[in-house]
Amino acid sequence: MPVIVLAVLEAGLRIGGYGYPTGLFEKVRIEGKDWLLNNEKFSLRFFPPELSRWPSPLMMEAVKPPGTCRVFIFGESAAQGDPEPAFGAGRYLEVLLRERYPGVNFEIVNVAITAINSHVIVPIARECAHHQGDLWIVYMGNNEMIGPFGAATVFGAKAPPWPLVRLSLALQTTRVGQALMDLSRKIKGKAAGPAVWGGLQMFLGNQLPANDPRKDVVYKNFQRNLRDILQAGRDAGAAIILNTVAVNLKDCPPFATLASTNLSASDREKCDRRVAEGRSAEAGGDWKLAAIAFGEALAIDPQQAEAEFREGECLLHLDDARSAAMYFQMACDADALPFRADSRINTIIRETGRQMKGPDLALCDAAESLPEPGKIPGQETFYEHVHFNFDGNYRLALLWAEQAEKMLPDNVKNKAKGGWASQDTCETRLGLTDWNRCDVLNAVRTRMQRAPLDSQFNNPARLTNLSERIETMMKRRNLTAATKARMLYADAITRAPRDYLLHENYGEFLELTGDLKAATHEWKQAQELMPRNPFACLTEGQLLEKQADVSGARTAFEQAVNLHPRYAEAWFELGKLDAIQGNLEDALKNYQHALSLQPNDAQTYLYMGKALSLLQRSDESEKSFRRALELDGGNWEAHYALGGELGMHGKIAEARAEFQQVIHLQPQYAMGHLNLGVALLKLNDADGARKEFNETLRLDPGNKSARGYLASIAQ
Repeated sequence: MPVIVLAVLEAGLRIGGYGYPTGLFEKVRIEGKDWLLNNEKFSLRFFPPELSRWPSPLMMEAVKPPGTCRVFIFGESAAQGDPEPAFGAGRYLEVLLRERYPGVNFEIVNVAITAINSHVIVPIARECAHHQGDLWIVYMGNNEMIGPFGAATVFGAKAPPWPLVRLSLALQTTRVGQALMDLSRKIKGKAAGPAVWGGLQMFLGNQLPANDPRKDVVYKNFQRNLRDILQAGRDAGAAIILNTVAVNLKDCPPFATLASTNLSASDREKCDRRVAEGRSAEAGGDWKLAAIAFGEALAIDPQQAEAEFREGECLLHLDDARSAAMYFQMACDADALPFRADSRINTIIRETGRQMKGPDLALCDAAESLPEPGKIPGQETFYEHVHFNFDGNYRLALLWAEQAEKMLPDNVKNKAKGGWASQDTCETRLGLTDWNRCDVLNAVRTRMQRAPLDSQFNNPARLTNLSERIETMMKRRNLTAATKARMLYADAITRAPRDYLLHENYGEFLELTGDLKAATHEWKQAQELMPRNPFACLTEGQLLEKQADVSGARTAFEQAVNLHPRYAEAWFELGKLDAIQGNLEDALKNYQHALSLQPNDAQTYLYMGKALSLLQRSDESEKSFRRALELDGGNWEAHYALGGELGMHGKIAEARAEFQQVIHLQPQYAMGHLNLGVALLKLNDADGARKEFNETLRLDPGNKSARGYLASIAQ
């Protein structure tokens, strides 16, 4: 009877449309052919809806075409190519293989996803086992502690044993199980975890002692998951490249340090004093004295992550690279915010690789092979803690390509021509220009300015270095360079016309160089080549909006939310279009929906405040502007809008303060000076007002309002 009741309930939920498909792929028929496309709801089994991660857009023929070598890449954000997958290791690999084997069709299918770990990769691998992969590349291990079911996770249960994890995930393949999970999350409410995606900052409260017993559970789970992933590939007849995980050891201080809990108060005080003495000596360049101080601190507390890292720095300056590497690794292992694969993870990978080694499975020791001999991996390879820069992605791809070549069948090997393509050649084929490089580096710089990266003691130097690199590239972006870049893209697209990422990169370049019409065409091309790509729809819509094509923009934004209903940015853009067309109530609904999905977005509060102001709902408008500033105090537009709202309702002194913030943040904005002048005039500060009106005219000589106010002051 219970089985019958559950079956009826399951059938009823499915008929009623409740729930979601749980596979990574969905089969879709396009122009008479079956294709496998990414399922946008795949990650809901592993993450709460508000934190769910999207797979990269995927599209491959359900039946592999003859003569095609299909390569699956498994992993997390580093394997995906974050911060810009278009220039990740998988993309370099695609060019390397294509250039060396011009007669072979290599199909690279990157199924890596940000923030996942081995618990998520097991079902991905088992599904991919049914889709004719010739080669599997497994590069995972950075997120075992913080990803789903990790010891420091924010996504749910912490470190349950793998049988319980498998049972939970199996139940959620049913609609009944999904309903129970939804009910559980509603009961837990806010205690269930963060309400919005916040990147690494979400984990700040989940620091993990180095000897936490839950870590042992995670290691056991990882070992079991890894074996199951490799066995799935082996059973599917795929050749497998298993990788150890390279991380930034030399230039990434630990994110958090926790003192040993068994230290007495006096020992803790003594340890802290030794660390402080070491910092002081280090700042003065006395590396030997600093090393002694940090060594004494570690004698008291052997797992003091900061002291271990600083000891490594001192030893490196004292030309003892071998000992320095050991201390850098110890610092990584003791990091209380474990965002990097530690030595235990890599030991498990190496041991498993040796145990399962065979003609179809090879171990690629990326952690050892990526750095130059005798070097310790650092900023020459990584942007921050684990994500590869352009050089690092190329070198990792080359390791993969060299290993893959050994595993290719003879009839493919015989088609090899020449050596491996250089990094420059790969980047030319990928359409990597200074415009794209600047965009990536700006994204990295923004990341560096946020917690917990912003609290690392070497962060100011890293930011300075990034800014200098960006400035250098910006100077190279002239008309001659733009003409060459257009030719580069034309050649790259001729070589790979169906590469949707190339069209996206070209579209980005065209937008940055002011050719909006051509940019729109490229993004539309990208969307046609990869139909389930809400980001392409969003960008196309934004470009059409800039060209005053409101109808076309609306169609694109609606397509984006149809593909991904939780796409907050697209709902925000729909609200902006409603406001442009005077449909303010509809605009508010879309802004509120965007905020329900992304509650901490300052721009949405700013635009909602503007709509409320036009509806003469002043109190709500002011509240919305203030909320925008709580979230982003440097948003000069929010200061300007709030100043205007306050001024309209007689709060002149408060308005003056807001306009002062505007000209502080945006000194070249003429209207900020004009409105500050008006506020000062109303507060009987004629001299101050005159100064602001004159500055307005300097910035905008044709400003009639400023001239009128100056004339009135002179009378």
